[in-house]
Amino acid sequence: TVKVGAPSEDGKHIGPVVNATQYEKIQGLIETGLKEGARLVAGGPGRPEGFNKGFYVRPTVFADVTPDMTIANEEIFGPVLSIMKFETEAEAVEVANDTPYGLTNYVQSQDVARRHRLARQLRSGMVEMNGKSRAPGAPFGGMKQSGNGREGGILGIHDFLEIKAVSGWAAE
Repeated sequence: TVKVGAPSEDGKHIGPVVNATQYEKIQGLIETGLKEGARLVAGGPGRPEGFNKGFYVRPTVFADVTPDMTIANEEIFGPVLSIMKFETEAEAVEVANDTPYGLTNYVQSQDVARRHRLARQLRSGMVEMNGKSRAPGAPFGGMKQSGNGREGGILGIHDFLEIKAVSGWAAE
């Protein structure tokens, strides 16, 4: 039900990806997901219906994704969701952390203690719980190969500062 539309349109929808290189990367990863046996639930390769040009990607959902699949181990940066099964909370954390990337994790649970516990264990720069976005000015950034450092808020300013330690400073 996710709508795709031009950035100039009002309302909630997904616009195009940034450029042709990113569009082709996403299309290639969708094709790879299909070839490696992920089950397509929605979307798929190509542009959405009604779009014959531009870098618009069909919002795509894969199920039955396993940890060895490429789409489970790449930062796709496009409207592609990979659903992976797990039996225990510990297994879910292990699967989520067993990637070279760590930009954002998403936790869905009505159990507040579980959400807090998972947020502490997940190795990512950001954790969004139950669809709640970060607050304005909250730091943005990842861990591992998703990059260190932060943008936004006071922590984002620190990346632009140079610290100098001076010893033996004497009064004039």
